[in-house]
Amino acid sequence: MALPLPTSLSPSKVSTFKDCALAFRFSAIDKLPEPPSMPAVKGTTVHRALELLFGADPADRTPELAQECLSEALLEMRTVEEYVGLQLDAAAEEAFAADAALMVERYFALEDPRTIRPVGLEMMLEADVGGVLVRGIIDRLEEDADGQLVVTDYKTGRTPSVMQEQSRLGGVHFYAFLCQQVLGRIPTRIQLVYLGKEPQVITTTPSEQSVRGMQKKVGAIWAAVERACEHDDFRPKKSALCNWCAFQAYCPAFGGDPDEARALGLALAAERAAARPVAVDLTGPATGVGDVAPAMADPAPSAPTTA
Repeated sequence: MALPLPTSLSPSKVSTFKDCALAFRFSAIDKLPEPPSMPAVKGTTVHRALELLFGADPADRTPELAQECLSEALLEMRTVEEYVGLQLDAAAEEAFAADAALMVERYFALEDPRTIRPVGLEMMLEADVGGVLVRGIIDRLEEDADGQLVVTDYKTGRTPSVMQEQSRLGGVHFYAFLCQQVLGRIPTRIQLVYLGKEPQVITTTPSEQSVRGMQKKVGAIWAAVERACEHDDFRPKKSALCNWCAFQAYCPAFGGDPDEARALGLALAAERAAARPVAVDLTGPATGVGDVAPAMADPAPSAPTTA
């Protein structure tokens, strides 16, 4: 039986599909819940602290203010489901905060935030590409001294080896592609800012050729997703990543049954639909809204997320 297509593609979904098609199905189509991850939640917290830092006037972006921003981010996280789900005791909360503080401190060894001119923070970009909704959140979009765009993606995990660098840059090439689609401009530089134990910045320069290549890649992956959905043919791919996979219980490579995942996904979807409030229009027919040109400005404030 054919499966429904996912509603969009993002860098994380593209990466998941390449790593394991079945994990992609469980996440993007069956929409199975995943337990909160300590590294992911910690990354969200650090991202939020840096977002708050860059919301301040350039001259005020000091290490002291950054730690104050982290304190605010930690306070916000106490109401976020993923953080609450970690069920940290007092000692674990203290260790969590200390690790995040160290990452924020490391940032200042890599850049001087007073020199950065952001035009977008945690900025959502969406584009319809060949009938596919392509979307992604850019951690920081800025203009350099020459007025050229620079895409920055913060990373709080392990710094990749030289052999892994190009694959890790695939996500930010995706963002360069989105900038070209939405803003009509290709960034002059895209960079990964690693804040883990070996902090460093990895940069690359996108081009018309690399953007075209990314567009072809997105099209090819979407075509593969369509075929897999049409034939319900999502196959597992065993690798070291299986050690961190939340879906092993449903994976045939580990003795699981994907049909059980599908049944659970449908049940959860029905629960969400039943809980969703029904909107009643009391104002009469809707009026048309004119086109709005893409703006390089921060989106409306929202709950902290990791790109």
